[in-house]
Order: sequence, then structure tokens, then C-alpha cells
Amino acid sequence: MSLHRDWAACRLDGAPVHANCRCVMLHEPAHEPAHERKVFIDGQAGTIGLRIRELLVGRTYLTLLSIAPERRKDPSARAELLNTADVSILCLPDDAAREAVALLTNPNARIIDGSTAHRVAEGWIYGVPELASDQRQAIAQAKRVSNPGCYPTCVALLLRPLVDAGLLPPQSPLTVHALSGYSGGGHPLIEKWEAPGNGLLQLPYEAPYALERKHKHVPEMRHQARLTLEPYFVPAVGPFRCGMRVEIPLHAAWLPPGTSADRLFEALRSRYQAERFVRVLRADSALTERDLDPRACNDSNRVELRVLSHPDGHVLLTAVLDNLGKGASGAAVQNLNLMLGLPEAQGLGG
Repeated sequence: MSLHRDWAACRLDGAPVHANCRCVMLHEPAHEPAHERKVFIDGQAGTIGLRIRELLVGRTYLTLLSIAPERRKDPSARAELLNTADVSILCLPDDAAREAVALLTNPNARIIDGSTAHRVAEGWIYGVPELASDQRQAIAQAKRVSNPGCYPTCVALLLRPLVDAGLLPPQSPLTVHALSGYSGGGHPLIEKWEAPGNGLLQLPYEAPYALERKHKHVPEMRHQARLTLEPYFVPAVGPFRCGMRVEIPLHAAWLPPGTSADRLFEALRSRYQAERFVRVLRADSALTERDLDPRACNDSNRVELRVLSHPDGHVLLTAVLDNLGKGASGAAVQNLNLMLGLPEAQGLGG
């Protein structure tokens, strides 16, 4: 897997992505740190850990620390690496992530936690640099960064600027519908969907997912979007490996008087106009069948936000990203770059 470095390389399943896709060429200034930085990926054998390693292998001035497979669950071996690395990236279940943090004794050791264990915890900085004007600096200085979830990344980027601007009441009763590739569930879901006997890859429709229980990403959505009510989350899985589309309908009755799709679009555009990885696109009646393809940002660290108007004053907000890119591994590398004082986009495409 390689991230796109130029426009011609932007492909999806062997064909160019939709016409609006633009991969950003990398023109990063030379930046030589004073010494090599040591990085340990705790859980590098998992779906996200493997992709982070792919993004980091071969990077100049970075040394990747490894642990022997037979010692992956040895607390003493893990503790040694966690306390030796400049930054450790945890790609672990929640309980294992908490155990890893408890192994830290070096006051200078820094952590990026990819689990949900610390995403609303005090003392942890949320790893979405674009979320607020001071977020990037907070990540750069932090010793504890919680890498965001894929669904909440979309929700927070769509809603936070609108709540901050007073265009969306935080007590609004919201519904979040999300469609993800099956890689979002890790190895168990990948094996289930790719098992030939299940026939799931031939489904002509999306399949419901976790509708019978409260999804662990919901508290993160509420907290990071600054909502007072938890949204009703309706996730689904599609017959494709990677990609994600999130849709949030806003009923006209819940919008402040005079709030139109144009005002919401301008609020998002103003917040993200200088951001390399966030694109705010104006949607109109000319949308094609492929414009909301959940795979449109695959193999990139890009997220595309759209605002769609309705004649009755309703508004539909949409976000598309790679659930393993900006929704996980790409975000971790972006945060790692900030924490190490490296160019933020180093090793990442558009």
C-alpha cells in the first residue's frame, strides 16, 4: 500500500476516483531532527498497526523498535520498549491499552493511544489537529494523545464548527448514519466478510452493524462535537474493504432562524480553508451517483465534507474518508509528526 504522491496515481480499484478527487503533491521543506527518533508500535500485527508500520518504514530519522512475536504479551519486554521509545503508538484493545499506559515509568515517554480507552479522558489530548485553532499545538506538546475513532472524526469535523458558531444547538436530537468498509471491525470482521462460504462480498446492499447495542464511539462523538445529547448512531457495513461515508441530517425545525445550507457551508469552509487534509465541497443538484462513494478517499489522509440543501430547509451533512487512513493510521502518523516536530504531512498523501 502506498499513498498517492501525484494526481495520476490517484486510483480506486484500478480506475480514477471521481472527477473532484485531487491528490496533493508533497513539497515539504527539508527538516533534519537533531537525532533519530525511536517509535514503538505496540500491537503492530493488527490491521491498523500494520498500516502504520507501512507508512513509517523507510522514513529518514525514524527508528522503529520491534518486539519478538513470542514476547508480544510479555509485560517486561513491552515495558522496556514503551519506556525506551520517544513515542509509542498503541494499537490495542481498550483494556490492553490501559495496561500499556500503566507500564510507563519514564517521565519523558509519550503515547498515542489508538483505542477508545482515553478519548474522553482528562489529561489526554484528542488527536484531530484540524478540530480547533489550538489543537495542533496541544498535540505537539502533549505526552498523551488519544488517536480519534473513524466515525467520530467525521462527526466532530462536521459538527464542531457549527456548534462553536451557534449555527447548531448542542441539544439537537441528531441521527448519524454511517457506512464503513468491513476492515473497520479488524481481523474478526475481515475474516467474516472475506470467507467464501458467507457470500457477503456479493451482497448488493449494506448490512446492519451493532444496531442492538450502544456503540463505544457514541460518547466520543458527543464529547468532541460539544453536544449535550448523544446522537442516535446507525452504523452499517458494506461489501468493500476500506472506505467510509457518514451522513447527518439536520431538520429545519432544529436550526436557528435564518440558518441555511449556505451559512453552514461557509462556516465549515472558513474553519478548514487552510487545512491540507480537509476539503469542504459545495454540493448541489448536479451530484452524480459516484460523488458520495465511501471509497473516494481511500489510500489517502484526506476527508471530504459536503453540505446538501433541501427545498424545505433541511440540510444533509456528509463526510467521506478512508477508515484506515484519516480515520486511524493516517491520523496516528499525522499526530506522530507533530509530536516529533516533523513536517505534519511527512509520509502522508493528500
